[in-house]
Amino acid sequence: MKVLVIGGGGREHAICSGLSKSKKVEKLYCAPGNAGIAKLAECVPIGVMEFDKLIDFSKKEGIDYAVVAPDDPLYAGLVDEFKKAGIRAFGPEKKAAILEGSKAFSKDLMKKYGIPTAAYENFDDAGAAIAYLENAKMPVVLKADGLALGKGVLICNDLSEAKAGVKEIMEDKKFGDAGNRMVIEEFMTGREVSVLSFVDGENIKIMTSAQDHKRAGDGDTGLNTGGMGTFSPSPFFTKEIEAECMEKIFKPTVAAMKAEGREFKGVIFFGLMLTADGPKVLEYNARFGDPEAQVVLPRLKNDLLEVMEACTDGKLDTIDLEFEDNAAVCVVLASEGYPVKYEKGFEIKGLDAFDGKDDYFCFHAGSKFSDDGKVLTNGGRVLGITAKGSDLKEARKKAYEAVNWVDFENKYMRHDIGKAIDEAL
Repeated sequence: MKVLVIGGGGREHAICSGLSKSKKVEKLYCAPGNAGIAKLAECVPIGVMEFDKLIDFSKKEGIDYAVVAPDDPLYAGLVDEFKKAGIRAFGPEKKAAILEGSKAFSKDLMKKYGIPTAAYENFDDAGAAIAYLENAKMPVVLKADGLALGKGVLICNDLSEAKAGVKEIMEDKKFGDAGNRMVIEEFMTGREVSVLSFVDGENIKIMTSAQDHKRAGDGDTGLNTGGMGTFSPSPFFTKEIEAECMEKIFKPTVAAMKAEGREFKGVIFFGLMLTADGPKVLEYNARFGDPEAQVVLPRLKNDLLEVMEACTDGKLDTIDLEFEDNAAVCVVLASEGYPVKYEKGFEIKGLDAFDGKDDYFCFHAGSKFSDDGKVLTNGGRVLGITAKGSDLKEARKKAYEAVNWVDFENKYMRHDIGKAIDEAL
C-alpha cells in the first residue's frame, strides 16, 4: 500500500516510525514532513491545510490510505475531502472532530450524557464572563473554546487574574478566533493522566497511559507549552481505574458521539484528572497527543497500519491491542525562549548517535535541511528524545543520557521529566 501521513512534527515522526515497520506499507509519504521523517518517508512540500494539493497529489501518486494527524486539518474536514475523492483516510470526519474543536461542545456533551467532568459555564460575551467570575470560587480555569495548539488554557488563582484572563482570551484575542467563546470551569485537583484510544465508531481500544509536562520550566513553572516531555505508563492509572473509566467515560463518550450523529473514527485522547471523587475528564483531543505519541507508539506491538485500517473499516473488535511490558520517557529539546520568542536555523549535531539503537528514538518536531544538506533547527520544539527501559526509572535515566548525544545552539530542556514519579514510587 502507498500511505500518506499529513503533518510535520514529532507526533508525525512517531507515526511514520510505526508505519515504516508495517509489512503492508510499500511506499510511505509525508506532507510536509521534516528532516527526521525524511529518513523514513518521501517528504512532499505541501502544507497540512492545502487540501486541494493534498488530494491532487494523492490521486496522482495512487495513495491507498491517508493518515491525518494534526488537529487543524481534522477540524476543517480533510478526512471528508479524502472520502469524497475515494481515498480511505484515518481520523475523524469534521462533524466528529468537533469533540476537540469546540470545548463548549464537549462540555455540553458530557453534561448531557452524564460523563464526569468539572462544573462549568460557557460564555460568548466578556462582560457576562466577568460578572460570573465576581461570585465564582477561586481558583478557576479559563479555556478558549476553539483550537489553540494546546495553549488556550489559563489557571487563575484570584479574581484579578481571572479578569485579566478574560481580557486576554476574549478581547485581546491572544488565541485568535479560538477565543470568540470561552469556557469557565472549576479547578480540579488530583493526578493528571493522558489516555489515548483507538475508536471505530462503536468499539474502543485503550492504548497504554501517559503523562505530559506542559509547563516550560522545571518544577512545573513558566508558561504552558505544547509539551516539554512525557512518560508512559502512568503508575497511577491502575487496572481498577481503567475499568471505572471504561464504564463511566470511555464507552459513554463513543456512544454519545454516535447518538449525536457524529460517529467518531480515529484516535480519542482523554485528558483525565484522578480526583478524590473519581476520574473526571479535563479535555478531549481528536488525534494522537504530541509528545504523548512519542512514548506510546514505540511500545505498540501491533502493526500500526492494521489497527488504523480497523478503525476506518469498523472492525476494531477484531484487533487484540498489545503493548510492551516496559516504560518510555521522552524529553523535548526546545529552542531557548520557547514558547514566546526564539531563534532557529542552527545546525543539529550528533543525530547519527541514534542509528541502530533499538531502545532510543530521536523524533524530529522542528527541523529542516539546509541547502547543503545539513539538519537545522526549525521550530520551538526541535527534538523529542525518547528511551525505553524496563521501568520508568531506567527509561528516564536512559533518556537523559541520550539528550547529551545531540547538540545545537540555544538548546533548552526540562531536567525533571518523570522525576516526581521516580520519587513517588
